[in-house]
Amino acid sequence: MLANSPVTPTLPATDLKRARSFYEGKLGLKVAQESDQDATYEAGGGTNIYVWQREPAQATGHTEAAFAVDDIEQEVSALKGKGVEFESYDMPGLTTDENNIASYDGVKVAWFKDTEGNILSLVQM
Repeated sequence: MLANSPVTPTLPATDLKRARSFYEGKLGLKVAQESDQDATYEAGGGTNIYVWQREPAQATGHTEAAFAVDDIEQEVSALKGKGVEFESYDMPGLTTDENNIASYDGVKVAWFKDTEGNILSLVQM
């Protein structure tokens, strides 16, 4: 039924202008649709990310969207060059390295937050 339906993460923003600057300027995403209250971004592979104005915006504390990448080291470096700050974790079963990348079961992941506190990640399978 839904197996071939695209999924769009929906992320709240207290300051939509600030959030748009992040998604467009730092992540390089292109606007697919926009209004004064929201923006939809093309994220590759036929997927989108929807960001909408919400007062107050409440981040969930877990990963809300993951970008699949071919070379995580290159992507982390490029985003750091644009001022994106990556998270560091040191907990049982999950520790990030000096480049803020965690590796487990052949998967590499790096987490970062948008300007609204939503947790996003890069994933290399």
